[in-house]
Amino acid sequence: MADFSGHWAFTFGVLGNIVSFFVLLSPLPIFYKIYKKKSTEDYQSIPYVVALFSAMLWIYYAFLKSNTTLLITINSFGCFIETIYVGFYLFYAPKKARVQTVKLLLLSIFGGFGPIVLVTQFLSKGVVRVQVVGWICLVFSLSVFVSPLCIVRQVIKTKSVEYMPFFLSVFLTLSAVMWFFYGLLLKDFNIAIPNVLGFIVGILQMVLYVIYNKKEEVIVKEQKFPELQNHVIILHNDKNFPELTEEQIIDIVKLGSLISCTEKFNVVSYLHENVAETAKGHKKLQAVEINLRLS
Repeated sequence: MADFSGHWAFTFGVLGNIVSFFVLLSPLPIFYKIYKKKSTEDYQSIPYVVALFSAMLWIYYAFLKSNTTLLITINSFGCFIETIYVGFYLFYAPKKARVQTVKLLLLSIFGGFGPIVLVTQFLSKGVVRVQVVGWICLVFSLSVFVSPLCIVRQVIKTKSVEYMPFFLSVFLTLSAVMWFFYGLLLKDFNIAIPNVLGFIVGILQMVLYVIYNKKEEVIVKEQKFPELQNHVIILHNDKNFPELTEEQIIDIVKLGSLISCTEKFNVVSYLHENVAETAKGHKKLQAVEINLRLS
């Protein structure tokens, strides 16, 4: 029975590594967008700093236990990729966001990870040390899964899913499932318990994405101007009257589309123009008739 559990634990651990690998790579479209726009816009660095700190803690926890190679592999890659993300963010972030990110980094490394290692190394031993570090890892893993809630709050507030990547939510949910069974089969509840919350948060993000993505599509459709079935006719006979540009014609069409009617309407606009100095200041009056039909 123990061999059976160990076999399935290894299987879920490998699957967890694979899915978590894609979780760690899923923010790449975000950073590509940051690179293209040369700005971090409204993106936050908190999830990446917290994820980096959590990965460091899990590596420390894994070294204190036996048979935790799968934890070491994925969290080592996590430290590597999260460091790149944070550095990339710092490069393109405005001054205020950059300062906040640096403060958060210093606080997490020198105010968090460093003291944890020192305290557990000198004030605890053996099983007690493993338990203490395990509980700390559990708490900060919950922080990793809670951190996307700031994005959820922004989605609800702005009614826009622009800053909540859908695929990240999907992979987080799958990763939570894999690591939950991995921890459960190993009877390591420090691994299993946080992933219950991870699964719930992942499902919540996907539900919000479906809801507000549909609302965005409806808003876009409502903002489209009604199609005009017949063309615009602009009549003028005066040679000295300035010819309307394409932008001016578009503005007139948009103005007409804002007027509500059921069938047909005429817009007669009298344009007063001062003719150039070559026309010796003589004012011309030109009637422009536009026949429009709203679809």
